[in-house]
Amino acid sequence: MGTQQIRRWESGALAHAVTDPFGQGPLPWLRGSENYFDSGRVVPWYVDPVLARDGAPVPLPRSCAGPRTADDVHRQIKGFAATGAVAPGEAIDFRITVDPPQQFSIDVYRIGHYAATGAAKITTSPRLSGIVQPAPLTADRTVSCHHWWLSWRLQIPEYWNVGAYVAVLTTEDGYRSHVPFTVRDDRPADLLLLLPDVTWQAYNLYPEDGRTGASLYHAWDEEGALLGEEDAAVTVSFDRPFAGAGLPLHVGHAYDFIRWAERYGYDLAYADARDLHAGRVDPSRYRGLVFPGHDEYWSVPMRQAAERARDSGTSLVFLSANTMYWQVELSPSPSGPDSLLTCRKRQGPGRPALWRELGRPEQELMGIQYAGRVPEPAPLVVRNGDHWLWEATGAHEGDELAGLVAGEADRYFPRTSLPEHTSRVLLAHSPYRDGEGVRRHQETSLYRAPSGALVFASGTFAWSPALDRPGHIDERIQRATANLLDRICKRD
Repeated sequence: MGTQQIRRWESGALAHAVTDPFGQGPLPWLRGSENYFDSGRVVPWYVDPVLARDGAPVPLPRSCAGPRTADDVHRQIKGFAATGAVAPGEAIDFRITVDPPQQFSIDVYRIGHYAATGAAKITTSPRLSGIVQPAPLTADRTVSCHHWWLSWRLQIPEYWNVGAYVAVLTTEDGYRSHVPFTVRDDRPADLLLLLPDVTWQAYNLYPEDGRTGASLYHAWDEEGALLGEEDAAVTVSFDRPFAGAGLPLHVGHAYDFIRWAERYGYDLAYADARDLHAGRVDPSRYRGLVFPGHDEYWSVPMRQAAERARDSGTSLVFLSANTMYWQVELSPSPSGPDSLLTCRKRQGPGRPALWRELGRPEQELMGIQYAGRVPEPAPLVVRNGDHWLWEATGAHEGDELAGLVAGEADRYFPRTSLPEHTSRVLLAHSPYRDGEGVRRHQETSLYRAPSGALVFASGTFAWSPALDRPGHIDERIQRATANLLDRICKRD
């Protein structure tokens, strides 16, 4: 990067070469609620405080009464949940800093379809007294806020639905931030949705302050310039807010799938990747495990759990690309188990961190594996168009589904071993140009394991956004996904 300085509010998108619609994505899931007024116009709360007027972005004035997004320099309001996933009847603790000290409130929303609004408000905290918490602790680029005082304990009622939740933090003077969390249980269901909280944390650059923040990708030098992987953190902590608005970089992928799946009534249970790691997931309770978003970082117990699921007849559905690329370790911290994420990548001596370099390529589980970035979206080209996955989609052999190969792509590697299977098919073969202009290709894979389990891998970042992201919906992908899930859930 040299000495080029990246503005903190852009660094996440620019550093990872991921921009909308395949990074965090827009947040239309609270349309029509929590509005405020700007010059007589009603503006949804999730709109950033820069509005386009006559084609030019104009910041809202500080006197505006509406919410403004907190940042990591001034830390107007930032927070995190000490535990990512909780069950009904348990409590979740929020640790929040407010500067300057003032009252604040927390609105809790559940992500879902909800007649196209995308979320529903479930509860609101009482007025809470905000304090300026101590500065984050740093050691060898690991940033932790585990020493922050407890701000609010939310007891999850027994009657709450499992699902993906977002706590919206708002100060009295109108700054806001977010804290995602999951409510899970162990009841049997057709499908278990696994939210990729491990990968979310790997990308978290909090605090994006030009000084102390670090992720597994980046850190800052003394002049505020963004450094690359060779100088990034080796260990990151879950005990800290997410950078910027408080939502993970790739959170939109999961929310896109959730809105679509709940709209069509799929029987979903919810858990986090750390639940899979810790053995809190019993695959035998589900017909399929769904990995809805960018899920790049996997521990050994996570992979073993997925392999056991497949081998016992539970199907696996991977709806993104670059899945299970890095092998990681989770370890305890003063705040609890599995609170530290370590991945040395290529820093210093020691064993490699790529699954494929450790002799266990990801293709042996998924049927395809990561091939590279896709700088400009390209069409997904249908292959084996007479397969049941494409039935009633309107897609035929050789059809091009515009923009459906994007972000990153997977493909079949002929020299890499395949998993055991009784049948196997590639359902897309799509050419694209990489960052150097070299012609490459993406593939979508489906195989049936000897246990009868189906294992599907979309091989592209664009699959989940095509399900329910405004401006990117593709009815053919919606139908194909329904064909897959219906077969897994025995609806056919």
